[in-house]
Amino acid sequence: MSSSRPLPLDGVVVLDLGQIYQGPYAGFLLAQSGARVIKVEPPQGESARGRGPTLPFAMLNSGKECITLDLKSTEGVVQFKQLVRTADVVLMNYAPGVPERLGIGYDVLSDVNPRLVYAHACGFGVRNLDGSPTESTIPAMDLTVQAHSGSMSTTGHDHDPPLKSGTAFIDFLGGTHLFGAITTALFEVERTGQGRSVEVAMADAAYFTLATHLSQWQQTGTTMRNGNRHAGLGMAPYNVYECADGHLAIICVANRHWRALLTAIDRDDLLDDERLRGQTGRAEHMVEVDAIVTAWSSQLPKFEAADILQKAHVPAAAVRTVDEIVHDERQIERRAIQWINHPDLGDIPLHTSPIRWHDSELSDLVANRSLGADNERVFGEFSSD
Repeated sequence: MSSSRPLPLDGVVVLDLGQIYQGPYAGFLLAQSGARVIKVEPPQGESARGRGPTLPFAMLNSGKECITLDLKSTEGVVQFKQLVRTADVVLMNYAPGVPERLGIGYDVLSDVNPRLVYAHACGFGVRNLDGSPTESTIPAMDLTVQAHSGSMSTTGHDHDPPLKSGTAFIDFLGGTHLFGAITTALFEVERTGQGRSVEVAMADAAYFTLATHLSQWQQTGTTMRNGNRHAGLGMAPYNVYECADGHLAIICVANRHWRALLTAIDRDDLLDDERLRGQTGRAEHMVEVDAIVTAWSSQLPKFEAADILQKAHVPAAAVRTVDEIVHDERQIERRAIQWINHPDLGDIPLHTSPIRWHDSELSDLVANRSLGADNERVFGEFSSD
């Protein structure tokens, strides 16, 4: 296989005003797709940098050039417009109204560069249907959008308080959708020569994660919280099961999975049990089904149990710790996870974009640039355009 093709966004210039996770993740995906991404920060650095050297900041800003601009000053806005003249994309995840107050709203910047893709991610929307700006001043963070979007109401157990996800999935859903919006708009620019403003609301992106619970609500008018079991208690085995050294997740979506599981755990005696042959019957006898599986899994190490079931084509996986994930030999061999030596953090694991561009070289991940490291070169280059 040839590995000489340029990446798809080679030659595209992105001005990344993103902060924390959502915006920077979109910028990272663009950089991994070949774009030249210039991270634009306030003189004191964006919020995530202000926390000191951290692995998340290194993850999301590898491969970006870093400059500083004071967009609260007239001089800073003038300098930013100079960059915009020859850029292809501006992305941000400011609160609604902030760009306009700074003097860098779409109407202003599109006059500077009519081909500009102006991408704005936020919590609850930037514009109303009539094009007017929203009046939303509600701070939007991953936690609060989890609450607002309903995710928190579906997690945990009915007798416990609502429970957030252990991961910041809302921020990354927003960043992924922003990447998709930007690349789609760039395609339109190539066809029409005209840029556009595009937005992503995290609350909108989160709605689709409720698919199973929406089905339950549509059928019954309510939802349940069942921990690791199926949201509607309509499927078994569907749970996390104890192992000798941890836990194992199993989901038997089809009857063939159940039959394969029984053979794998040496319980062929249950193949003809009429109560358990169908999904409905297994769901009705969920406690018994879970006990059957646990009696087997609890005697084995989690990876051995997972391997047995996977070889039998049963959907199963060991519940891995973060330490196990970052040392995953296959992911390291694929260079999906790359260990680098960071000047401030030492040896750390970074992950490439989930998107693989076949026939193009996989990028080497590098330490994030220091604050303002590229000021002189970038401003010198763009001021001469």
